[in-house]
Amino acid sequence: MDEVRVRFAPSPTGYLHIGGARTALFNWLFARHHGGVFILRIEDTDRSRSTEEYINAIVDGMRWLGLDWDEGPYRQTERMEIYQSYLQRLIDEGKAYYCYCTPEELEQRRQEAIKVGKTPKYDGRCRELNNPPAGRTPAVRFRMPEAGQTIVDDLIHGKVAYPNEMFDDFIIMRSDGTPTYNFVVVVDDVDMRITHVIRGDDHLNNTPKQIHIYNALGFQIPKFAHLPMILGSDKTRLSKRHGATSVQAYREMGYLPEALLNYLARLGWSYGDQEIFTKEELIEKFSLEGVSKAAAVFNPDKLLWLNGQHLKNTPTEKLCELVKPFLQKEGLIESDQQVDHQWLRKAVESQKERAKTLVELAKVMRYYFVEEIEYEEDAKKKFLNEKTLPYLVDLLEELKRLEQFTEQTLQEVFSSIINKYGIKLKQLAQPVRVAVTGGTKSPGIFEVLEIVGRDRIIKRIQKAIDTIRESS
Repeated sequence: MDEVRVRFAPSPTGYLHIGGARTALFNWLFARHHGGVFILRIEDTDRSRSTEEYINAIVDGMRWLGLDWDEGPYRQTERMEIYQSYLQRLIDEGKAYYCYCTPEELEQRRQEAIKVGKTPKYDGRCRELNNPPAGRTPAVRFRMPEAGQTIVDDLIHGKVAYPNEMFDDFIIMRSDGTPTYNFVVVVDDVDMRITHVIRGDDHLNNTPKQIHIYNALGFQIPKFAHLPMILGSDKTRLSKRHGATSVQAYREMGYLPEALLNYLARLGWSYGDQEIFTKEELIEKFSLEGVSKAAAVFNPDKLLWLNGQHLKNTPTEKLCELVKPFLQKEGLIESDQQVDHQWLRKAVESQKERAKTLVELAKVMRYYFVEEIEYEEDAKKKFLNEKTLPYLVDLLEELKRLEQFTEQTLQEVFSSIINKYGIKLKQLAQPVRVAVTGGTKSPGIFEVLEIVGRDRIIKRIQKAIDTIRESS
């Protein structure tokens, strides 16, 4: 295979959508698998909807996902002279022509066609126009063949035939001087020497028009691969009513880019029964042969589970840095606060298997940071009472005398109290857990006590004792 050159070409009319991110990922994986070139191109000719904010958000989302590009980002608004030269060439060769019909005239004819049961399309009346009306600024239309068929040989869908009569002479340059998608996408792909066009299958019906522009310009047609759509749980196109749909939203919810990439790769692509992939494995194993024709259904629960798996597999050192912004959002640390690295490492290590997102990880670590904890009402009633009061009183006295506060010495203290009262570990551990964390679920009690630290543990157990006595 010659050098592979692919591109991701989003329109900056919104944040980076999950569907767009998957398209970018498949292009990126294809390029990396074949040692090719991945190009980022911003299709910003729709000036009424394209914004700098969205352009920056798309670029930022790509960087966060780790989808690095080899060329670009190119912007279509900076390439107008290139489009104009190709446009003039088509006009000079009689393959495109000026159309002087107004939007009002076109709409009137459209309504008339619908009334008599015809497919509304341009009737070609300016095709051979010799005397153009004065005072009108024309659009430019591409001259399509009126008979025969166009076959799209797609790497995923196979050969798809389109009768040429279903297409009209479509506009390639609007009367305001802005080029249209079907024209500029071909010019850009030609100019950037794109070998494979990998995009969503909502573009499949545009492909016959683009093939004719390639032919009219005398350029080689790239290989096409149209990816299956991503649907919501109700089998309709994925939209905001199904929940978060932007990459930025998942970033803010504490998802890992590795997990999101892993999940997106499995939406419409498979490699045996394997579910969990590293980025390196995806590059090694990705192929268009593994892409399905059928639409993929987005499952938020599956993504959450997968994120939990990746979070568990992330080195603790890395997680410490990743969770800091979320600890800040929870108000647990200041933005410029220096946290003891070894202590934070222990705290994160103890909780990393109990959380599925970085937001959850920050939340479950709360009792490691705060001075005062709040009790869950049911836990308080069940475990902070007259029956457990003697255990806590004895434990407090033992802890005050304890010189070294380690998991081993804490186990010894617990053992002495368990033996004194003839109780099981959980009968002591649960009241202590509630006193220290506010609830009944946490990592191992000795691990938690060591991380929270001697002084705060003593304060919290004293508070629990006071709480029991005040309610008696």
